[in-house]
Parts: sequence; C-alpha cells; structure tokens
Amino acid sequence: MTIAIPVSGGQLSSHFGHCEQFALFEVTDKLVTQRRDLVPPPHEPGVLPRWLREEGATLVIAGGMGQRAQSLFQQQGIEVLCGAGPQDPAEVVRKYLAGTLETGDNACDH
Repeated sequence: MTIAIPVSGGQLSSHFGHCEQFALFEVTDKLVTQRRDLVPPPHEPGVLPRWLREEGATLVIAGGMGQRAQSLFQQQGIEVLCGAGPQDPAEVVRKYLAGTLETGDNACDH
C-alpha cells in the first residue's frame, strides 16, 4: 500500500489541489517502510490522479477534495479518505494504520 498525503507548510493540506508537495508512505504489514516527498506537477484537472497512480499511490488522505476529483481518483483505482485535519503527515499515517484517525467533514465545497 502507498498512502499519499498532500502537504503544505509541513502539515496535511486542507485542499489537496493546492498543496506544496505530497508525502508518499510505502506501507507493508501496517509498518511504514519508506517515505518520499515529491513536488507535484502543475495542478490541472485529472493530472494529479494519474501522476499519483504512476507513483504507486493506492490511498489519498486529504482534508478536502471535490466530488469530481474523488471520481477521477477512483477511476485510477485510488481510494480517497477526506476530512482529516491539518497535522504532521507521518502522524496521519500512523493514526490511519492504528485505526484511530479521526475525520470530519470534507473541507472542500466543489
């Protein structure tokens, strides 16, 4: 499993399309085996789902994401979890793997 977290200012970004980078966590048997921090290509509709799929992402955890973007990720075979609050990306992944990640409303309204 590869979990992609949009990051701005060192924290999970509230809107994935406006993030500075993505932290990609390789996970095996619920343990993080590698972290890669990547600068995404310019934001255009449909680009990020394809790019993250090429990077091996199977799950995106975001604060907010529009319905169209969620659909594009699903078409690429990438699961989407929205409503995570701004926090350290490694902590987001740790909580997700432990089953303790709390999510609220999708922070995106489009």
